[in-house]
Amino acid sequence: LQFLYFIEISNLFSTPATKMPTPSKRAPKKAAKKSGAGKQAKSQLIFPTGRISSHLRKGRYSKRVSGSSGVYLAAVLEYLTAELLELSVKAAQQKKKDNRRITPRAITLAVRCD
Repeated sequence: LQFLYFIEISNLFSTPATKMPTPSKRAPKKAAKKSGAGKQAKSQLIFPTGRISSHLRKGRYSKRVSGSSGVYLAAVLEYLTAELLELSVKAAQQKKKDNRRITPRAITLAVRCD
């Protein structure tokens, strides 16, 4: 570390026997940066990654569960849900042109046709 000392020119020549302040031996501690974003925000997912990972741990599917396994499973579930909804919307629109509601029948038809 470089320490810079600012000394006034007038004080430098007026008192020759003054001691300059010495820096402390320890460097000042910097506050640790906390990333405010969790895994769900970093991965930009809608599904809850923390809840899914806790269910994986509590379900006793294995002895150890990775930290990223909840994120991965949430991404897979979100992808499958988005695909299913997209196909269901297409099936509902084919049945009726002015239909804004997705019925269970439209979901069933979307799964069977795909």
